[in-house]
Amino acid sequence: MFSLLMRYVPFAENGDTIEVARVFEYTQPNVVAKFTNEAGAIDLENLARLPCLFMQEGRDDQLARVGYINEVTEVGADIQFSFRYDPAIAPLRNSEIHARRNEFHMVQDFEFQRSHWAIKDVDLFRLLLRNANPVRQKPTVFELADYQMIEPALVSIMMPFDAGFNAVHEAIGNAALGAGLRSRRGDEIWETPAIIQDIVNLIDRSKIVVCDCSGRNANVFYEIGIAHTLGREVVLVTQNHNDIPFDLRHLRYVHYLPNEQGLQELTQTLQERFQRLIEA
Repeated sequence: MFSLLMRYVPFAENGDTIEVARVFEYTQPNVVAKFTNEAGAIDLENLARLPCLFMQEGRDDQLARVGYINEVTEVGADIQFSFRYDPAIAPLRNSEIHARRNEFHMVQDFEFQRSHWAIKDVDLFRLLLRNANPVRQKPTVFELADYQMIEPALVSIMMPFDAGFNAVHEAIGNAALGAGLRSRRGDEIWETPAIIQDIVNLIDRSKIVVCDCSGRNANVFYEIGIAHTLGREVVLVTQNHNDIPFDLRHLRYVHYLPNEQGLQELTQTLQERFQRLIEA
């Protein structure tokens, strides 16, 4: 058996709540009986022993995680719980679960649209192993996690680390904000001793990667290759048409002027592009 915890928004870090009234929704009566006492109260101790599938409502690209309950308490009309994800188990897309919903005992479509805590009489780990994705081959120059963990609202910006590009960086960041996203540049993070590792981690987590080819910066070209290899949505921008490498000229790119009007137009163009990518 496993617990299915569905929330209308992403789970808060490490802990969250769910209404008592929504526990055992979409759960078979014989299963409910195993996790209630004679007085009809929820047996939280036994419930917390089950592996859990944490999902955000939806049937598309939302990421579900497998994990475990650490502590659980009933407080008034709510169940409060802390939890941890299992780092050894790759995230699943809701679309993948929906395609196999009968195997997960999630036969009603509306279950993907309602916050609740269900118990499914299914061996979760055997189910996951049935369609496990192979671990990808790793490079030797930098490290990649065994499984990708894309943050749907993250835009990474690849450009020369030069003060002359600060206004361009701000324009791209404003475009991300306007589309309801957040942006980061490689020099804004320090998570590992090697900057290339930080940059690769940032690209690997990003939904969209904006790469400024202005000045034909070798580092940016290298990062474009990484982003394309990882299958990210890459948006090329440049101040000079001739700075787009020959191998990339078949791709659409955004040409901009580095003046006030040009940067405003860049923000508007990128915001529209980001919104289309989100909708797609």
